[in-house]
Amino acid sequence: MGLRFEDQGQLQLLDRDEAEEEDDCFESIDKLISQGINAGDVKKLQDAGIYTCNGLMMHTKKSLTGIKGLSEAKVDKICEAAEKLVNTGYMTGSDLLLRRKSVIKITTGSQALDELLGGGIETLSITEAFGEFRSGKTQLAHTLCVSTQLPTHMHGGNGKVAYIDTEGTFRPDRIVPIAERFGMDPGAVLDNIIYARAYTYEHQYNLLLGLAAKMSEEPFRLLIVDSVIALFRVDFSGRGELAERQQKLAQMLSRLTKIAEEFNVAVYMTNQVIADPGGGMFISDPKKPAGGHVLAHASTIRLMLRKGKGEQRVCKIFDAPNLPEAEAVFQITPGGIMDAKD
Repeated sequence: MGLRFEDQGQLQLLDRDEAEEEDDCFESIDKLISQGINAGDVKKLQDAGIYTCNGLMMHTKKSLTGIKGLSEAKVDKICEAAEKLVNTGYMTGSDLLLRRKSVIKITTGSQALDELLGGGIETLSITEAFGEFRSGKTQLAHTLCVSTQLPTHMHGGNGKVAYIDTEGTFRPDRIVPIAERFGMDPGAVLDNIIYARAYTYEHQYNLLLGLAAKMSEEPFRLLIVDSVIALFRVDFSGRGELAERQQKLAQMLSRLTKIAEEFNVAVYMTNQVIADPGGGMFISDPKKPAGGHVLAHASTIRLMLRKGKGEQRVCKIFDAPNLPEAEAVFQITPGGIMDAKD
């Protein structure tokens, strides 16, 4: 039984107030003022890209004192006030289970792929898809741009999408037939996607910093980075720069993890593959994901995509904390990703 979206009528995104009532998963940084923190200091935090108390607690005091105009004494006072608003200590397993109820699973458009993922792409975590060119990574990204905007009862995320493109592969015209397939207005769907093209790894990182302001104001549910590694492979070359590259990559992945947890969004990032000379002669296709251990540890769920016959693609769970190693076959169609037709 496939998911039927066609006759569900047009999408209506919740406005901010309704979303607030539905799921207030973060404390706004403005609330520090009620704890006796000077409004000017709160403005300095916002200028530095910190918009929620949860986000503030994800910074070290050393990085906060680096913000112009904030002394160590002020930072201590700010952190103390934030701790009163946010529980940063231990919680019981039962509390955590309750918190996991706020996780939203967003459909990929293919029921077989959703079942493989335990319901779809999850918020509060990073899903990484790697594979050769034309294995369906960007096609999945385009489909998710639309399915994230579906109401939750239709396996959507009822939220907006942010897309950071490092390879120039996003096509707004590709969104139109996918939106029509789901019975949605293509114009409205495109209006709910914010897009940025990054040309250097520094630009890519700065785009992530700027996202906090947007996400604290509007209900976002998905952040796509396509691809996460491309600019690092260009801007750092040779073994001599590898250590620095991995350090900068780690900082960016840490930022992605914080965005996922701070704003309850799903992060979907694509990754490239590299030849693995150590793969040995017995492995039919000795390729491995780029980025090494730094990237492997940052991703919550790693998916390996490969070509099947014709427009069919195969997705394998490469690594996941709660999913068995298994495979699903899906198909790329003009309307996005769907179940494979035999």
